[in-house]
Amino acid sequence: MTASMTMGLPGVRLTPGDHICAFFRGPRERDALLVPYLREGLRAGDMCLCVTDDPADTAVSDLVLESASDPELARGRLRSTDSESTYLADGCFVIDRMLGFWETEVGGAVVRDGFAAVRSVGEMTWALSGRPGVEGLLSYEARLNDFLPRYPLVALCLYDLERFSDGEVVVEILQTHPAVLIGGELVENPWYTDPHDYLGRRPATAS
Repeated sequence: MTASMTMGLPGVRLTPGDHICAFFRGPRERDALLVPYLREGLRAGDMCLCVTDDPADTAVSDLVLESASDPELARGRLRSTDSESTYLADGCFVIDRMLGFWETEVGGAVVRDGFAAVRSVGEMTWALSGRPGVEGLLSYEARLNDFLPRYPLVALCLYDLERFSDGEVVVEILQTHPAVLIGGELVENPWYTDPHDYLGRRPATAS
């Protein structure tokens, strides 16, 4: 198993299996978290899987790759895609389909391609789109906690507090993530709830 990993932020280290909710406000703060996280992953030889909301947004990839000592090698380790073709494929969100996406991508990187570690990141604003199935967001986040330990994987889930402004929803987000990154510090989350307990008290959603 891979040892602890650098985040790219001062004093912040990650451990394979970490499922982190990262709170920020606006694109600038998002990139201040996202770019160092991916940049450090490429420097370490990790596979990096990045899902952001805007399919035309290449700024993150450009910022990450421009600092690489071998941009072509780094490009092969960075897969950047968008919410419409992943979370909202076919116009709706389906939990099992999205878990299958991560199984294919992460499992392929580790088992087929031999990567020692994988970093994934998902920008979660798609859940506010009103599309069918998006009400399953929190059940999906809870189920990720059973998926992550299967691989040397760190998952960073990005939540823009300018968009996720409902305090009750933010509390539920906290309950589904063992760790929280806020203000440049990674802390163990005292509100985290065991996924089976959490799912047991939620209304059933389509998987």
